[in-house]
Amino acid sequence: MKYQKAIRYLLTFFCIITLNFFLPRIMPGDPFYFLSSEQGEITITYSQEEIQRQKAYYGLDVPVLTQYGRYLKNIIKGDLGYSIYFNNDVRLIIKNRIPWSVSLVLLSVIIGGFIGTLLGCLSAWYRRGVLDKALYSLMIILSEIPAFLIGILFLLFLAARQGLFPLSGGMKPFAEYVSWSSRFLDIALHGFLPALTLAVVQMGGFYLIARNSMITVMSKDYMTTAKAKGLSTRRILFRHALTNAALPIVTRAFYSLGQAVGGTILVENVFKYPGLGLLMRQAVMVRDYPLIQGIFLTVTFFVIIMNLAADIIYKKLDPRII
Repeated sequence: MKYQKAIRYLLTFFCIITLNFFLPRIMPGDPFYFLSSEQGEITITYSQEEIQRQKAYYGLDVPVLTQYGRYLKNIIKGDLGYSIYFNNDVRLIIKNRIPWSVSLVLLSVIIGGFIGTLLGCLSAWYRRGVLDKALYSLMIILSEIPAFLIGILFLLFLAARQGLFPLSGGMKPFAEYVSWSSRFLDIALHGFLPALTLAVVQMGGFYLIARNSMITVMSKDYMTTAKAKGLSTRRILFRHALTNAALPIVTRAFYSLGQAVGGTILVENVFKYPGLGLLMRQAVMVRDYPLIQGIFLTVTFFVIIMNLAADIIYKKLDPRII
């Protein structure tokens, strides 16, 4: 079974990196078409001879299958290529941007997981009551709203209208901080709304899993015994019930880390947050093939690792799982 799962993960990864190579090349235009245009912020102009020389330099003048073979060899060597538009090593560009996205993902899962689990426990305790029905309806609605739309609403009301948070960016441009605490506060203020947006999206999934798991646990005999002993509601709910219902919630946390990486792409573009999501949009706009491939590969690797971690943690917590 272990070998079968490993093979399945490897095949999945191979299919994804293959799509990762071919999909950017299916898009209309090429990197030098966009670099030689004068639309928007793209002001570099190349002659036809220069375009041919650039294509030869980046290996885009050979057949696609030859490019694909080189791409696979470079992936094996850990070489993600050189960005055509940013004129820099793709690994270095991603290395500078990935801490912004990872911090956003971790915060969103922690906040969304904590609040969603807490509400799920309360909903299970007051099952079929007014609170349960209200929370269930609210979470279903929130789960169906796209992340970017929630982000736009937060941006309009909390940032633009109320002025409680910055409108965009990861930190104040050209700021000179007097201490590390002022720098941390500025970064936290810029990242709060993007993290809150992703947390709201994550909340519904945690709520439903916590609610269903808690309802199952609360029907057990030992829960009836705990109630008969006259224990407090808090002790019964969080000490006895939640402890036994934690397995699917912990597993959900690892899966959510992988899903949040994909969700952050749209959210970062709403808030102009300097992570991989905003970088992805810039790369797609200019058809920067090496950078697009590098970002997709990084996101794919992160998602697969989180899914694998979820499987391992699940088996560790419940040895009955084969």
